[in-house]
Amino acid sequence: MKLPMRVMLSAAIALVVMTSIGIALLVQGDESNGRSTIAVGVIVAAVIATSLIYRVEPWSLVRQSAVHFALMTMTVLPALLLSGWFPLEDIWGYLAVVGVFLGTGVVLWGVLYVVFGKLIRPRARATDA
Repeated sequence: MKLPMRVMLSAAIALVVMTSIGIALLVQGDESNGRSTIAVGVIVAAVIATSLIYRVEPWSLVRQSAVHFALMTMTVLPALLLSGWFPLEDIWGYLAVVGVFLGTGVVLWGVLYVVFGKLIRPRARATDA
């Protein structure tokens, strides 16, 4: 099976399993854990699926990152807002969610840039030579 299909299948499985568990929790009356489980499923599926963006060789890192950010904004940010993890009684609650979303994204992007761009890729080139 080709990589894009494996990645999308993995994302779909994560989404279906976590959503099923979340719905079961909601049916049992456990709203907090049900919402949290569904939110985690959406976040995990989005992260898995969008990892393919960084395999598009003709795209620059800037373009890959911009597309990834746009997709995360359309999936992960709403999942965070609907998760129930943050008090959303006023504007500060919404700003906290956006701050956590942006802060976590910047930190993870930076760490993964160092790991894959500076540590792993040079080693792979050295073994190819």
